[in-house]
Amino acid sequence: MQNYQRVVTAIDLSEESAAVVDRANNIAARNSAELHLVHVIEPLSLAYGGDIPMDFSGVQDQLQEQAEKQLRQFGERYTLPSDRLHLLIGRPESQIHQLADDISADLIVVGSHGRQGLALILGSTANGVLHGAHCDVLAVRVGQ
Repeated sequence: MQNYQRVVTAIDLSEESAAVVDRANNIAARNSAELHLVHVIEPLSLAYGGDIPMDFSGVQDQLQEQAEKQLRQFGERYTLPSDRLHLLIGRPESQIHQLADDISADLIVVGSHGRQGLALILGSTANGVLHGAHCDVLAVRVGQ
């Protein structure tokens, strides 16, 4: 197994994120690697379609403030400096790929629910990250 230098861990800030960060933190510690956490907020206009004539800016601002707070809490728990906490806005897969490329990450760690059936056909963030990454990807199974 390769020695990793920079590990990017994509989290959705749910309770299950702790298991994903724990796994990534262990890998980073064993390799004396930098651990980076990333959370991507998908703009509500993308999530609900751009055709809805509503102003989501207030809601989007609240989502961003809450995400910043939760991401900082993860950073404190794992004693990560603020420059290794990344809150991005856009499509999760593309933003995670871009961050990994920007910092020359050699491992991306994501959580995966191991969905089947229709969810598998439609894909997931973990699947999207896997298929476009220029480095190793570890999918950590979370949930039941």
